[in-house]
Amino acid sequence: MDSKELNTENTGIENLQDLQEQTRLRLEKLNALKSSGQSPYLQTKYPVTNLACEIQGDFEAFENKEVMLAGRITSWRNMGKANFIDIRDGSIEGISRIQVYVSGKEIGDDAFTVFKTWDLGDIVGVKGVVFRTKTGEVSVRASELTLLSKSLYPLPEKHHGLRDKEERYRKRYLDLIANPHVKDVFVKRSLIMRELRAFLDSRGFLEVDTPVLHTHSLGAAARPFITRHNALDIPMYLRIETELYLKRLIAGGFHKVYEVGRIFRNEGMDATHNPEFTSMEVYQAYGDMEDVIDITENLVSKAALAATGSMVIEYQGKTFDLTPPWQRITMQDAVKKWAGFDFDEIQTDEDARKAAVAHGLSKKEANKMTRGQIIFRLFDDCCEEHLIGPVFVTGHPVEVSPLSKRDPVDPRITRRFEAYINCWEIANGFSELNDPIDQYQRFKEQQEQLEAGDEEAHPMDEDFVNALEVGLPPTGGLGIGVDRVIMLITDSPTIRDIIPFPTMKPL
Repeated sequence: MDSKELNTENTGIENLQDLQEQTRLRLEKLNALKSSGQSPYLQTKYPVTNLACEIQGDFEAFENKEVMLAGRITSWRNMGKANFIDIRDGSIEGISRIQVYVSGKEIGDDAFTVFKTWDLGDIVGVKGVVFRTKTGEVSVRASELTLLSKSLYPLPEKHHGLRDKEERYRKRYLDLIANPHVKDVFVKRSLIMRELRAFLDSRGFLEVDTPVLHTHSLGAAARPFITRHNALDIPMYLRIETELYLKRLIAGGFHKVYEVGRIFRNEGMDATHNPEFTSMEVYQAYGDMEDVIDITENLVSKAALAATGSMVIEYQGKTFDLTPPWQRITMQDAVKKWAGFDFDEIQTDEDARKAAVAHGLSKKEANKMTRGQIIFRLFDDCCEEHLIGPVFVTGHPVEVSPLSKRDPVDPRITRRFEAYINCWEIANGFSELNDPIDQYQRFKEQQEQLEAGDEEAHPMDEDFVNALEVGLPPTGGLGIGVDRVIMLITDSPTIRDIIPFPTMKPL
């Protein structure tokens, strides 16, 4: 028995010479087909009646019935006058592979001779009757085969595979063919996105779109990508958030809005960062931080349920129970617990600077910081690695929260939270600042920091201040890093595994 099989894990051409030779042979076959008037590219469509998952999932309903399938040849077992091929189709639920029995007796000797010249990776249409082989495998007995597209590039084969991760990300089309589990991740991504939208839609939220190109870099602490509008002769910035436009809509009279969109930040790349990523921002008029905390834990837990069937997920050997309610800790308590500094006792900027020096900062650096900035720095240095979660961290200092409402009991902190799972920040939300005078002053302070050299400080946005002057109702706002949530739910080690086409350095 002669057998050829497409690897389901990894690339396979050992060297460039082998690749060129195999490509040459396939091109010769294509030219022969074209010369005989049988070019596969003349086909404009194929009347598919069923998918492999439907037949595999309900054999009794399909047994002895004629079906028409289409897909890519992924394995081939040559048994002389009869061949078995596997094709993989576009099924997104259940098994996407099905075996096809091909013989000259069924399709005709001439058609069988042509069929034997085809290759792994070719895309074919199959017409035939569903049956079960003697070994019990659900199969289709082909009565007619159609070549729909010729694969000129040799696909990954069994004993070598698509080894290089960089190559997998650059040539995702090969990765999807060679590694079926990759497709499953993107199917789950779609299910998660669908559930996020469905949950908000069910609560009366309206999905909207806001500009991707901004005239200023606004709304978050991040460096932007800068482009230029030729007709207006001005620089423009790819958005680093959607927040300020969405709050303008709330000021204009919308009650509940959300946006799912691409965000662009000109920063480094690592396991959890890609320069462009998906964000979901949610705003509810007449709501507050507590409302969006409720939305956050329900959004994430129900997305996990939709994709995996459970609110308990496994990520890289660790278990996380996403069932609401999640734990909470204040930033000040976290600093006391893990950094060892009690800011109930440290009340002044001067005493806070002493604590910063004791922590390891230089006097010069510490003297530029306020009590609130030092609390945040200690949290950033000492606490995030302990936030296994799911947990909400609350009580962020005003100095690092320029868009959040002050806490009515302690005006040095804000009504803000960050949600953490696996020590990653996956969401940020707060009771929105709607005092235009306070907002203007905070923007002014941020503008001064920007002019002093802080690239991530927030510039002045007088139009947004004007929107607040018109009147913004009490509002709860939320931003979720969708890609990190998807990483957790799909047990994917890097963000590049859950983005179909991640940013890559050119070769």
